[in-house]
Amino acid sequence: MKHWPLFGLRLRTPRLELRLPGPKELDELADTALEGVHPPDEMPFAVPWTHAPREELGIRTIRWQWKMLAEWTPEDWHLPLVAVHEGRVIGVQELHARDFAVLREVSSGSWMGLRHQRRGLGTEMRAAVLELAFTGLGARFATTGAHTDNPASLGVTRKLGYRPNGMTRSVVLGRPVEESRFVLDRDDWAAHREVETEIEGLEPCLRHFGAGPSDGDERFS
Repeated sequence: MKHWPLFGLRLRTPRLELRLPGPKELDELADTALEGVHPPDEMPFAVPWTHAPREELGIRTIRWQWKMLAEWTPEDWHLPLVAVHEGRVIGVQELHARDFAVLREVSSGSWMGLRHQRRGLGTEMRAAVLELAFTGLGARFATTGAHTDNPASLGVTRKLGYRPNGMTRSVVLGRPVEESRFVLDRDDWAAHREVETEIEGLEPCLRHFGAGPSDGDERFS
């Protein structure tokens, strides 16, 4: 799209392609959510969106994608990419930033269908958006977090070189939860770039991220 070039953005790893979803991918994403994202006795998310009634979960999943794009500004953006593996949507990898032009900091979050987990695909998903952030957009820092009882997410975080950055506490579904926070800087990312990622269609998107072409080689310094 001429006025929304983000639909042409592609991130490719050895096993995945990450892109904004069209109608077909949105239907597949809703199906993936309905198939299950985590065991029913667990809640890995600070916002318990999977707790919705089954008849509402699919459309809520789609509405979230639309909401993020509808509210996008260069000062506050939220990129919800679907991850496609062997022609099928398996989950979402998000990248978010506020005041990126000044702070050069991003945060990330993700989810994946249960039947696609424990295959290393979560690491590839996160590595792809980190490559977009650090190499493509010129980020200086990336942050993330996970509940302390979510070893899979914590494992991906540590594997990619993040350092501990404190703890937060909140209430989810009426119970207290602790979340470990982490930060990754450009030097640590350079030392942990083990997943080859190809970025396509970025240049016309840069101004929408608050990282326009005028930044020049500073993105890579």
